Amino acid sequence: MATTTLATAAAKHPDFATKSCRFCGGDLTQTFIDLGMSPLCESYAAAADLNAGETYYPLHVYVCGQCFLVQLDQYESAERIFSDYAYFSSYSDSWLKHSKNYCDGVIGRLGLDERSFVVEVASNDGYLLQYFVERKVPVLGIEPAANVAKVAVEKGVPTLVRFFGAELAGELVAEGHSADLILGNNVLAQVPDLNDFVEGLRIMLKPHGVLTLEFPHLLRLIEHNEFDTIYHEHFSYFSLLTTERIFRAHGLRLFDVEELASHGGSLRVYACRADDHTHALQPNVDKVFADEKAAGLDSPTGYESFARQARQTKLALLDVLVRAARDGKSVAGYGAPGKSATLLHYCGIGRDLIEYTVDRSPYKQGRYLPGTHIPIYHPDRIRETRPDYVVILPWNLKGEIMKQLQYIREWGGRFVIPIPLATID
Repeated sequence: MATTTLATAAAKHPDFATKSCRFCGGDLTQTFIDLGMSPLCESYAAAADLNAGETYYPLHVYVCGQCFLVQLDQYESAERIFSDYAYFSSYSDSWLKHSKNYCDGVIGRLGLDERSFVVEVASNDGYLLQYFVERKVPVLGIEPAANVAKVAVEKGVPTLVRFFGAELAGELVAEGHSADLILGNNVLAQVPDLNDFVEGLRIMLKPHGVLTLEFPHLLRLIEHNEFDTIYHEHFSYFSLLTTERIFRAHGLRLFDVEELASHGGSLRVYACRADDHTHALQPNVDKVFADEKAAGLDSPTGYESFARQARQTKLALLDVLVRAARDGKSVAGYGAPGKSATLLHYCGIGRDLIEYTVDRSPYKQGRYLPGTHIPIYHPDRIRETRPDYVVILPWNLKGEIMKQLQYIREWGGRFVIPIPLATID
């Protein structure tokens, strides 16, 4: 779209304005998907707050025409969102197993020992670093949420309550705390100032240090209709093509990548300083690049069909739940993940279609899902009320959850998996 056309559009529509990419500064004019309005996904109201009202923000996602970074506007400060956080990683058994396997593997691959130093950014409740501590590898967690960091410290994981960026990295390096390994799981998407964050990672790395980051893979998000992984706490969504550009701009070199099943399909990337040639480029990198290019993620056309796909997923889920309501069937949810806010608001689902949900986290029990005010109970509620259907809201953990809830088969209960297209099991 030409500049004159943009100016004309802005004049006719005051709410229309050219936005800038948070990485490269390019104009954001192409919509990836518009999911309407939703509250912050981790804002679980207490009973006393139900009449207080909630603020809703747009979930309008754009793709940069220059670097192809998929991104949301920032409507709230990171301090507001993350300083007191409701997500505790250790409540997922499969995620703990995933974390331990990573620890064992990377210690062997990099030869880490008691002389090494490992830093995790967004270390949450110590779910991962605890395994390095068990292996006598010195660690430091960096976690902005004080309530979550407190749990990590109680596990014996040293944790600094700060937001990570170039300034903090410089302070730590000045104190002699450069890292042999820096890791970050599911944090890159949650960074509003992407350039400051990645620059901080480079600063903290030792000359031959290694960086690993895990994040949901944009290619799988598109392929599997995973629109509910889009919410305000996630500012950006990454392909490997775009990630490599970001790393290169900050003096980092991507040398390996693993494709993971976690979170509906994720990448674990490995990087080092650009001038460190001790890590050979692995063939996995070219393989993922080729897959992304085959899907069109190196051109605007690769991003055009996602909105239509999401609408089909929405209609399929509504069809299942409306039919259950008409037949007089009872429906409960399992889990209160952040992604449930997007799923429920985009699909227009409230307590008329899902009566309640349950969650293993005591922090969420007794509270209510954002906006819809669907109540959250202890998992025992399912055995007590014997619902006909259980909607698995954290569908990426469906295997783990269905195993935990096999007892619903005793009364003929069935599971509803909403993504990629609603199915009944």
